[in-house]
Amino acid sequence: MKICCIGAGYVGGPTMAMIAQKCPDIEVAVVDLNEARIAAWNSDALPVYEPGLQELVEQRRDKNLFFSTEVKKHIKAADVIFISVGTPTKSYGIGAGQAAELGYVEGCARMIAEVCEGPKIVIEKSTVPVRTAELIKSVFEGYEKGHLFEILSNPEFLAEGTAVSDLENPDRVLIGGDSTETGQKAVQTVVDIYNRWVPRENIITTNVWSSELSKLVANAFLAQRVSSINAISAVCEASGADVDEVANAIGKDSRIGPKFLKSSVGFGGSCFQKDILNLVYLCEHFGLRDVAEYWRQVIKINDYQRKRFTQKVIHSLYNTLQGKRVAVLGFAFKKDTNDTRESAAIYICRDLLEEGADIVVYDPQVPAEEIKALTSDKVQIASSAEEACDGAHAALVLTEWDAFKELDYSAIYQSMVKPAHIFDGRNILDLDALETIGFKAYGIGKA
Repeated sequence: MKICCIGAGYVGGPTMAMIAQKCPDIEVAVVDLNEARIAAWNSDALPVYEPGLQELVEQRRDKNLFFSTEVKKHIKAADVIFISVGTPTKSYGIGAGQAAELGYVEGCARMIAEVCEGPKIVIEKSTVPVRTAELIKSVFEGYEKGHLFEILSNPEFLAEGTAVSDLENPDRVLIGGDSTETGQKAVQTVVDIYNRWVPRENIITTNVWSSELSKLVANAFLAQRVSSINAISAVCEASGADVDEVANAIGKDSRIGPKFLKSSVGFGGSCFQKDILNLVYLCEHFGLRDVAEYWRQVIKINDYQRKRFTQKVIHSLYNTLQGKRVAVLGFAFKKDTNDTRESAAIYICRDLLEEGADIVVYDPQVPAEEIKALTSDKVQIASSAEEACDGAHAALVLTEWDAFKELDYSAIYQSMVKPAHIFDGRNILDLDALETIGFKAYGIGKA
């Protein structure tokens, strides 16, 4: 068997690397027109940072795992084709600001239809709106060979920072296909691939539409949890309660559980906001305006939380940031990834720059040019947390990197302008200990 994955991004690269490792008899090709990205996948510095990913790729690369820009060649040779390209939120036309842009998906479908001659299994791996398979099928039907393709949905459920372990021990693998005989045969082919290492009871099969919608709903529910605890963090600050203690208490309820109850400056990443907006658009399309408004509030609370944090910084620094150095520790949207998409740090830095702050950023994985491109050329980049904090009036912890828990804050305090302020936007620091040193310490959801 030969597998081709179109798209060498955060999903395609790691997923195919795991399949190649678990199925050494299957040839796996990851293709992309971006030459720089493919070159990075073939190097010692992968374009995606995930713990354990470099080792995983090196074990199978050039054996049964290949990264190539020869897109058409590998599509033509493959038995199974994964579509794993971007589906960003539209910025124009009908559905602007909510609907998913499906141009890349359509482009892949057209290329597959033009290049392929025999029967193929085509799998949506990208996060797509419900009934996208219908779009792909419509494209295929425009060609004489349209009937030779079976279209399946196999959404990813990876959490950035733990992608390798998520792939190796997934909670579930979801595969959606048609109820026809050929559709079910295609589903079984993909089930057999995953079943090499995933227990059969953890592989769920559904119809295509249920599979597509399940991805959007899963991300919407997770984002809802984050916004819910962040909304409660505001109540805690106003009332004198401690959000971590509240989260611990309610998390002990088996009906609620402890996951995704960590208050912070808000969720980021490529999926949560995009998928909720997509769900909102879908609800409005079906005339479900009240349902759409319910999910829209999840994003509104996320925006509110970022603004609330920024306002706390400004107010604590005596309502003026003119000429003040502010150290930002962490720019990725979460730890153990170099992904900055929708990172809270972007919006907070922009707001503080408007107030006249001199921003200096340190992140162990995000390139300096990317930080500047997302904020301003005026932003300074430090090579360490200590350098960022040297001479700063305030330090903001905006990514929960483990290394930030272990810093010598006594030394950092001595290097800062007094009174030195520290804002823990991810609730990972011991604020009482920091106040003992002399810091004016602030945490999300703590009075």
